[in-house]
Amino acid sequence: MTPLPRDSILSRHRWRLGELLWLLAALACYFVFPQYLALGTTVLIMVLLVLSYDLLLGFSGVLSLGHAVFFGLGAYTAGWLSLAGWTEPVSVVIVAAIAAAALAALIGPFLLRLTGLPLMMVTLALGVLVFEAAHKATPLTGGDDGLPGIQFSPILGVFEWGLGGATAYLYALAWLCGVFVLLKRIVSSPFGVMLQGVRENPARMRLIGNRVLPHLTLAYVISAAMAGVAGALFTQANAFVGLGVLAVDTSIDVLVMLVLGGIGGLHGALVGAPVYMLLKHFSSQWNPFYWMLIIGLLLIVVVLFGRGGVLGSLQTLMRRVRRGT
Repeated sequence: MTPLPRDSILSRHRWRLGELLWLLAALACYFVFPQYLALGTTVLIMVLLVLSYDLLLGFSGVLSLGHAVFFGLGAYTAGWLSLAGWTEPVSVVIVAAIAAAALAALIGPFLLRLTGLPLMMVTLALGVLVFEAAHKATPLTGGDDGLPGIQFSPILGVFEWGLGGATAYLYALAWLCGVFVLLKRIVSSPFGVMLQGVRENPARMRLIGNRVLPHLTLAYVISAAMAGVAGALFTQANAFVGLGVLAVDTSIDVLVMLVLGGIGGLHGALVGAPVYMLLKHFSSQWNPFYWMLIIGLLLIVVVLFGRGGVLGSLQTLMRRVRRGT
């Protein structure tokens, strides 16, 4: 069999040096910055959430402003299961993913008939409606107070959660690695290539006999399941879930992180989410009132001068250095 060229779409499942270095850097942070493991866990969870959104927007061309619905459903499902006495953490994450996927399978065939601005407005409205419904359903969601008192059993019956966040960090990193490998397989499969064809020209894909809506719905379901995984991890790492997981702000943040890092290719999430989260954390500590100004200026600079986000800018710079220009 003739080996695939390295730049082929179907060879994207292969590990690249930059990806291995990113994982090694994430693992090194565990030893170098033990005082920031709680922040690091949140960053890893956001990377996972942005990866799920990249499959939807970067590979399928579906611009949704309601992605936080699946993240929030996963988070609340984990909280409800814990309060009901189901505290085994891995199975809780799987059930949360199934719940988010089921919701996506239910609404996807209707939402994905829309495109462009109508799709954006409907998904935005869906996010607002779900948030307001959760706000009013105080007995179920805890309202503004959220759901406290959430506890989970040791991971695999061995690893205690602890207060320093060390276990949660490695646990989130393990889930992130698993999801990343799965996503690499998906986007490099014929199904992933089909999604990219739909993103580029859905009318042409229909003309050559492809069924666009079922493929988009399946991508929507997979993306929602991964967002549900991220939500469940968020609840397990924080032992708490509040309405913020369902807020429209969360959907906007995910979009900003992906644009910042670079849409498509999966690597934008690995860069955009850490840059955004770390900049937000440290700039808000420096000035709690003007941190959004700093992020806004960075986003403007990246959009105007850095095609492909931070990652695209770095790649352009490296090409120029190699050419000596």
